[in-house]
Amino acid sequence: MQFSERISRISVSPTSAVLLKADKLRSAGVNLVDFGAGEPDFATPDHVKQAATRALAENFTKYTPTGGILELRRAVVERHAQTFGSDYSPEECLVTVGAKQAIFEAILATIDPGNEVILPVPYWVSYVDIICYAGGKPVLLETSETDSFQVRAEAVEKLVTPRTRMIILNSPNNPSGAVIPPAQLEELLHFAKSRNLILLSDECYSEFLYEGRPYSLGSSRDREHLLVVDSVSKTYAMTGWRIGYALGSPKLLGNMLKLQSHSTSNPTSIAQKAAVAAMRGPQDCVGAMRSEYRRRRDRIVEGLRAIPGVQCTLPGGAFYAYPNISAQLRRDGLGDTLVLADKLLEEARVAVVPGQAFGTPEHIRISYATSLENIEEGLRRIAAYFAKLQH
Repeated sequence: MQFSERISRISVSPTSAVLLKADKLRSAGVNLVDFGAGEPDFATPDHVKQAATRALAENFTKYTPTGGILELRRAVVERHAQTFGSDYSPEECLVTVGAKQAIFEAILATIDPGNEVILPVPYWVSYVDIICYAGGKPVLLETSETDSFQVRAEAVEKLVTPRTRMIILNSPNNPSGAVIPPAQLEELLHFAKSRNLILLSDECYSEFLYEGRPYSLGSSRDREHLLVVDSVSKTYAMTGWRIGYALGSPKLLGNMLKLQSHSTSNPTSIAQKAAVAAMRGPQDCVGAMRSEYRRRRDRIVEGLRAIPGVQCTLPGGAFYAYPNISAQLRRDGLGDTLVLADKLLEEARVAVVPGQAFGTPEHIRISYATSLENIEEGLRRIAAYFAKLQH
């Protein structure tokens, strides 16, 4: 069988590979501490589940408009306006099957073979593969851990060429939890506009910011050079419902809609009704999750910093710690974090994601979207494993 050249440019998501191996061990009865999953451990709020039940009872199970029902697009822009002070219209909103589909469509709609996309490191795993699938070239912008992985306009400017088409920002960041301050984000958007570039702002963790108010670049009023991508997945603990959205110019969204019409068609009808309830219902669940994540963050960072050979920057948002274990790797001859992650899973029964997946081979990603009990046990197992290597 022959396969296309473009499919050879991409690989299976490394996070999916970790989850698959962890699931196999768990199915075999292994007592595993899972720090790999990038999803909330909280249940979807009851009022959201009840909305889905009502949709079923009312037989809301048919096709809908490809880009989402008007009720949901209105709910999205109203919630975004209330939270972030933006002023999008429903015509500037496209509902997708998760935020990943919005990112995929945006890149395929704007990137031609040979075009360049500036991508800060560390980056979410799928950006590179999607860019390569489109025939584009990821241009990696190295950031400094001592500078809290900040992205600055002057650093971006040095990488721009006549082939540059897009800049991707993700704040709060997956995997590092780094947060770009609002003034810095505005400066980056101004720079993108001055060079006629598209700035794709992935804001899937925007509600989980531990200092200051949640912020979105969507409040800037720019439409031509900005695409905001978000979802209900993390904010409302609805990862499996697969509802994301993009906010931007109708022209760009229209081209993304073309792709959607020939791939998935509409997002699931029942999930759309659930998302309406999430957007329009009580928001106290979001604040409660944020408070709990902050408590867990403080504990896991404290615990990681207490392990010899481990350094950890304090994440400002999301729900990931991103410890630097380069000293441990050098001392114990473990090679790289791919090897370490495998050994932690097999020997310590702890699932983490190796930093190679995010462009920094000296780190591992640890999700603290799990109970404090699991966090304590996971820290104990990691510390014991590293201590054993020293003997």
